[in-house]
Amino acid sequence: MFNNNKILVVIPARGGSKGIPRKNVRLLNKKPLISYSIGVAKSSEYVDDVVVTTDDSEIALLCEKFGASVVRRSPELSTDETPLDPVVYDAIVQKEKLTLDEYDLVITLQPTSPLIKTSTLDRVIEKFEDFAIDSVITVVDDRRLSWGYDENNQRYFPNYIERKPRQDLPKDFRETGAILATRRHCVHEDSRLGTSIDIVEVSSEESIDVTNYEDWWIAEKCLQRLKIAIIPNASDDAGNKHINRCLSIASKLVFHDILFLLEESHQLGIDIIEKYNYNYKIYDGKDDLIKCLRDYNPQLVCNDIADTSTEYMTILKQEGYFVVNFEDLGKGSELADVVFDALYEHEIGEKNIYTGYKYYLLRDEFYFQPEKIITTAVNNVLITFTGDDSDNLTEKVLDAILATNYEGRINVVVGLTYPNLEELISRYEANSAVQIYQNVSNISEFMFKADIIFSSASKRMYDICSLGIPTICICQNERELSHVFANPSNGFINMGLGAHVERQDILNQFVELVNNYDLRVDMNRKMLSIDLKNGFENMESVIRQEYRKFRLNR
Repeated sequence: MFNNNKILVVIPARGGSKGIPRKNVRLLNKKPLISYSIGVAKSSEYVDDVVVTTDDSEIALLCEKFGASVVRRSPELSTDETPLDPVVYDAIVQKEKLTLDEYDLVITLQPTSPLIKTSTLDRVIEKFEDFAIDSVITVVDDRRLSWGYDENNQRYFPNYIERKPRQDLPKDFRETGAILATRRHCVHEDSRLGTSIDIVEVSSEESIDVTNYEDWWIAEKCLQRLKIAIIPNASDDAGNKHINRCLSIASKLVFHDILFLLEESHQLGIDIIEKYNYNYKIYDGKDDLIKCLRDYNPQLVCNDIADTSTEYMTILKQEGYFVVNFEDLGKGSELADVVFDALYEHEIGEKNIYTGYKYYLLRDEFYFQPEKIITTAVNNVLITFTGDDSDNLTEKVLDAILATNYEGRINVVVGLTYPNLEELISRYEANSAVQIYQNVSNISEFMFKADIIFSSASKRMYDICSLGIPTICICQNERELSHVFANPSNGFINMGLGAHVERQDILNQFVELVNNYDLRVDMNRKMLSIDLKNGFENMESVIRQEYRKFRLNR
């Protein structure tokens, strides 16, 4: 059908815009506003000609540079009060005189709708395969609980029958103004609509009409939006440490399109992501993961899967993705664009690796906890070791504390994969001072209430440090020995590898800390002197810088 029809897109662009002066030629995300509509029209497989009707010489010159033809409109058609119907009609008449031909379809495309897609324009045109259709307009679902006003009776009244959640209300469409397409014979000086009208529904993003500075800001943010794929290791063995960090990242990427990709066998991660209502896809094996990435086509891929392989990273780079990895000590880290590893303070030597506490991302709950004020009495102790606590340091520390004269409360928080929970509960259930919890969602509350904490040299030490709680650190494994942040200069007492620490040593250290108020104050002061609340901003700055280089080198 469309091969035998000539289609003209008319873009009206007056020079005297009031809400945002000179908006059509202003740079929106580094491109003139009007260039977006020209690009959409010229990218359509159906459109024959694109014409801009304007009264402004600068707009005319700019539009010609972007490949549109231009017709000049008279001053009478360029006032604030002039409707679009005579403007579009005039543009058609002028264009048909120039081409010595007539058009079959005429489409008004507003330059103030920079987020409209070529695919949407094509959908509008394809509606005319139905010869009964005269005109097609773009609309957005605008259902809401709205109210009207009766001028005669001076009262308000609801525009609905029954109060319901928005998603349960009947659809109520609002014209976006972005596209109005019509058959040529329906276009007159006082009308562009025929009698049989159809609609094409668009997303709220595509419906944005830039008429004021708030619209401009929203449109620019939408144009800067990236598609980001986040791939966490959320297996039972890994626990929730990786996915919790990914959730913290996602919560701060509010202007971007996020998709979690989760291994089919990682039910833990699937359950967590469903709870938080993020978009996700399930994959089965490496080949299926790559297929999911190709289908989604992200600009950025974030891996929080620990050590990556050279083979996996080579595939990602061949696909053209910008890749950010977390805590990656695998061979594949050399191929990543950026690697963040807060746990390792030492210089690794690779330019793409950023280490140290500056790149630690606190969970949201820690941003709003107050700083700890140290008191002379120790009334609350928290024992919290991460993961499966393979050497059962939890029980070793608990036994050591109970062997002293300490009479306060002891909260024990174990990880999701801790294997000895039932035995632990059974052994201490008669002791009302000991309260045992697993995989709590508000660990910051437990930390803040504690006067002393026993923990491992894991990421948890950064969370503790942000609150300033005096902490005795016991390393769970050899790898944690290299996590050098837990040291006296940062306010920690580090007893080394737990397998080599005796209960009596723990008892002695605990008693000394309980009785040494000045030491606890000093530990608190050292911790709170470290800025741990700008980790995301520091990472974002690095990613922006490296992504800019990445784009320039492509």
